[in-house]
Amino acid sequence: MTTRPILVAGAGIAGLSLALALARRGIATRLLERRAVLSEAGAGIQLGPNATHVLDRLGVASRLAPLSGRPEAIMVAAGRSGAHLARLPLGDAIDRRFGSPYLVAHRADLQAVLLDAVRESPLIECVLGFEVAGWHHDGVAVVATSSDGKETHGTLLVGADGIWSAVRRTLFPSAMPTYAGKMAARTVIPTAAVPARFASNVTGVWLSPDAHVVHYPVRAGQEIAVVAVVDEAVPREGWGGAIEATSVLARLIGFSPELVGFLGLATEWRAWSLYDPAPLPAWSKDRVGLMGDAAHPILPFFAQGGGMALEDAETLARLIEGAAGRPEQAFSRFEALRRERVLRVQTASRANGKTFHLDGFPAQARDTTLRLAPGALMMRRYDWLYGWNGDAI
Repeated sequence: MTTRPILVAGAGIAGLSLALALARRGIATRLLERRAVLSEAGAGIQLGPNATHVLDRLGVASRLAPLSGRPEAIMVAAGRSGAHLARLPLGDAIDRRFGSPYLVAHRADLQAVLLDAVRESPLIECVLGFEVAGWHHDGVAVVATSSDGKETHGTLLVGADGIWSAVRRTLFPSAMPTYAGKMAARTVIPTAAVPARFASNVTGVWLSPDAHVVHYPVRAGQEIAVVAVVDEAVPREGWGGAIEATSVLARLIGFSPELVGFLGLATEWRAWSLYDPAPLPAWSKDRVGLMGDAAHPILPFFAQGGGMALEDAETLARLIEGAAGRPEQAFSRFEALRRERVLRVQTASRANGKTFHLDGFPAQARDTTLRLAPGALMMRRYDWLYGWNGDAI
């Protein structure tokens, strides 16, 4: 490996995590972030044991712990009646089974602890206001070019710049995200204002044919993060823009009055149109590659977008470390290791979305299964997911 840094486009969860994972291995990184000021929109993020294993290795788990929640269970309810359907154990049960906790956090808090660790590392440089517009290989290094004509040189260029990745556009110009016909509205509500059912230390999931709602405590239990996913025929302009509270509640008519009353406490909502593109033909070309949502966007119905980005970071950093002399080989090995697992997660997420929105007899069958099946047994179906800890890389 040369002394040139690894260039990473995007200073979100994926990019920051990769930079930290590389720094742990003595490899320098230059983060190229299009924004002039780093900030994180959104609300909550769920982090299974597969994700918290990585945070521990990055040295930030202890920083996030006091800011996050550690829910005791997933409580599933019928959206229209509010009837309890199932309790799926998390908390100590998950920790004992996988050796790492299941955490819920505000995205801004996760980004803040990652960013603090990045700023403390002498091996990581963060360049703000650098929007990657193109790249070329000069025979020695990858040269990334910004939209205003600046250049920077590195050993590799990694696109960690999300679903609207500029790096992906340079690799696969025709690979545009495909709209999934759904919108996710997110908010946070102060815990002190909410009824007891919503203030409890659980992740709540409310199922309905037209929409579903998920909520869980963040910021050490001081706030409740909420996401409501509804059908929407036309995608919204922008990404994470404000949406009126009345517009969100109008889409949830027919839900339990108890739930609607809780959601009515929120005053500020932001909306994201959801996309589910076809798999890319490849994740890299020469010394330029993709990771996280830039490579494999995942619908949010399995709560694994952040988890896959963290797994990607640990995997790619280890492969870059081991690819001395032929750094571009790290990308082909990365795709070979990760594609099948990510495809399985994408498939499971789509299936969850369909299950959440069942109607009629299929919904009755789903609800009966949830009521009768032991929660611990149902959670074992996800051993393949949560059992990942990076040891097999």
